[in-house]
Amino acid sequence: QVQLVESGGGLVQAGGSLRLSCAASGRTVSTYGMGWLRQAPGKEREFVAGIGRFAYSTSYAESVKGRFTISRDNAKNTVYLQMNSLKPEDTAVYYCAARPSGGLISVKYDYWGQGTQVTVSS
Repeated sequence: QVQLVESGGGLVQAGGSLRLSCAASGRTVSTYGMGWLRQAPGKEREFVAGIGRFAYSTSYAESVKGRFTISRDNAKNTVYLQMNSLKPEDTAVYYCAARPSGGLISVKYDYWGQGTQVTVSS
């Protein structure tokens, strides 16, 4: 089992950037496909970005393509989400998640962090 802790959220103006980090413990993160998902108030949780075990594959939601980049450093047991050109509609709680098998583009991940708030002001 893996434990996940997100950090790096905060308040930023539209057009700005943030970098989220997800630190894993318990098991090496290289065992899992990793994803970032988000949930805005009153909305369902949605997939944002995912990365395969050895970073050979990445997937993004259409709404963030070209603006967000997911990466992983298995040596540091950490996954990142670089978010550029942020928009007010990106405001949400962002969750890091892991799954040992299955597709990346999903909300059905097995392990979740506690979430970090991202607020983008207009």
